Amino acid sequence: MHIAWIGKRSPACGNVTYSREVTNALLDRGYQVSFLHFAQEEEVEFSGNDPTPRSLQAECQEVTLPFIYKSQIYTIPSLRSSKVLAQSLQDLKPDLVHASLTLSPLDFVLPEICEELGVPLVATFHPPFSHKHRNLSSGTQQFMYQLYAPFLANYDAVIIFCEAQKELLHRLGVPLERLIVIPNGVDVQKYSPGPSRFSDEINANRVFVYQGRIAVEKNVEALLRAWRQAAMPDDCKLVLVGDGSLLTSLMPAYGPEHNILWMGNILDEQRRIDILRGADVFILPSFVEGLSLSLLEAMGCGVACMATDVGADGEVLSGGAGIVLNPQRARSELQTLLPLFAHQPEMSELLGKKARARVLDRYSLTTNIDRLERFYAQLFQVPKAVPIER
Repeated sequence: MHIAWIGKRSPACGNVTYSREVTNALLDRGYQVSFLHFAQEEEVEFSGNDPTPRSLQAECQEVTLPFIYKSQIYTIPSLRSSKVLAQSLQDLKPDLVHASLTLSPLDFVLPEICEELGVPLVATFHPPFSHKHRNLSSGTQQFMYQLYAPFLANYDAVIIFCEAQKELLHRLGVPLERLIVIPNGVDVQKYSPGPSRFSDEINANRVFVYQGRIAVEKNVEALLRAWRQAAMPDDCKLVLVGDGSLLTSLMPAYGPEHNILWMGNILDEQRRIDILRGADVFILPSFVEGLSLSLLEAMGCGVACMATDVGADGEVLSGGAGIVLNPQRARSELQTLLPLFAHQPEMSELLGKKARARVLDRYSLTTNIDRLERFYAQLFQVPKAVPIER
């Protein structure tokens, strides 16, 4: 089967990781994959989270789509990008188009292009959400879902990550038969417990890690304030991996004098794995999420996890696989919980084992690709008027 994959290669974000991991896995299983992505013509090397996980140049054809601006959140294509996209798909003649939606205007015209070419069209819809808790960030994301829902109804199928996301899109008008739940997955061989000297490197006995954008919707300041107010022991360090719009404003107020270390954006995947393997606790205090790959990566490495009950993250940690926080009370809850993890290492050891077991049971990349393959096969066997098994 020839799949034309439309996704992101840069800048580093969850969508980049998703596209990389899934397309590499499909190539390993013998699929022909063509990768269409926004890039300047001179951009020929992969520039996502891991600069060189594999050279795809010899294995799959790449098509660059012109753009005016792109960020971790959205992309503004150039005026001729839709024409380039349509002509490229006509030339490639794929059996299936799978768009890992990049939040760009091209997402809205893609169904019309594929209908004219007679090619089935599948989307993966990534935007974060919060179905239980209302705040400014969740209101903004609700608008994004309202904007996209009428267009998603024109796709042959839309892959989302959990039942709550399916219910939200259905309430907004997307037919249930178009919505397919396939959770994110991580490579459990790569993201696994192992030796690390990271704690020695930063001279810490207990290591607490946040990994993600330093942005309003990630609620990082709640974690920072809780850390500073919790009077953590001096041998405990809080490590933040990532960058974003709030980085320059937060760093001066929360620095090494508080045992807080800012690592910036780390492109080397093995370095990130080494940090996670050296961590005792992973914390994700977001106001909104989809299904965080950073959370799953930490769980895969056997790290005790705390995350807010937004998106699918609460579901991932439910039933004792981690600690689920209320995003509206994250600061006060963290202020209580952080000292417990500092003084009771057996607590993080137990939760780390449970986190690893949960990923092995439900969120491995192998299971994810198995489900995706079955879905692809079913898509070609069932007429469009007949609902696809969800």
